[in-house]
Amino acid sequence: MLDDITELRTFAKIVTTGSLSAAGREMGIALSVVSKRLATLERRTDTSLIVRSTRHLALTDEGQRLFDRAQRILAEVDEAEAALAHGRVEPQGVLRVSATVALGRAHVSPVCRDLALTYPKMSVELMLTDRLVELIDERIDVVIRIGMPRDSDLIMRKLIDNHRIIAASPGYVTRRGAPASPEDLTQHDCLLYNRGAQARWRLVHGDGRAAEIEVSSRLRCDNGEVAHDWAVDGAGLIMKSWVDVAPDLASGRLVQVLPEWRSDPAPVCALFAQGRQMPTRVRLFLDAISKRMAAFQVAGGA
Repeated sequence: MLDDITELRTFAKIVTTGSLSAAGREMGIALSVVSKRLATLERRTDTSLIVRSTRHLALTDEGQRLFDRAQRILAEVDEAEAALAHGRVEPQGVLRVSATVALGRAHVSPVCRDLALTYPKMSVELMLTDRLVELIDERIDVVIRIGMPRDSDLIMRKLIDNHRIIAASPGYVTRRGAPASPEDLTQHDCLLYNRGAQARWRLVHGDGRAAEIEVSSRLRCDNGEVAHDWAVDGAGLIMKSWVDVAPDLASGRLVQVLPEWRSDPAPVCALFAQGRQMPTRVRLFLDAISKRMAAFQVAGGA
């Protein structure tokens, strides 16, 4: 159990500066004090946190886990002290965000950039992946996903409604024509970004009718962004989230086909862990991404 937060703060400073002596210089204390605080922390936790040699130091696995948590704890302590001293809270510490690749590049990345530029005591780590990340196990603060979450123990904030549409380049439409009905899709080159040469595309009409069409593909990959590039280059039709293709629709690089048909709706959600008090950096990110996505939905007319 920690009796003195200065031990934790000293440990974090040792890690960030790379040595005990450097930590002492930055903190304005003697090397012997730094060494004593680290030894006391290791004794209290009954764990070796740092492996030291004459040339460098390295964190043990336990030390790395403590350091990751220490950064968050110390940032929240600093925020609380700033609030008491100045009547306002300046975000501090590391914000860790995960998002799907396309959505992350288009919308989450600009929000992260702007927050880091606005708040100098805050840093951001953005992880873009289309796999489902484990928020708690991977120490992520916020996950941005498309679709309803399976994690019942997480808090969900719906950002916007999303759906998938079918799009193609103007060149493809000129060359092959546009499908007049979902059934016509079987006669077109469809671009798939999942395994297998075939897929079932489910579409819903504005009047409530539904159609499920089995489409085939001669050109497929395991990455939606590559398939997106192929569509822009005129290689075929793609069924993709409107939030991903909206910029290309606006620029004319893509056009929507079968405009009265779309997929079933799936919301864009922000997921985060429950807690008694949300860190300021997380709250600011959620407010900023909510504002951006709401403005984008209005502009896109979805």
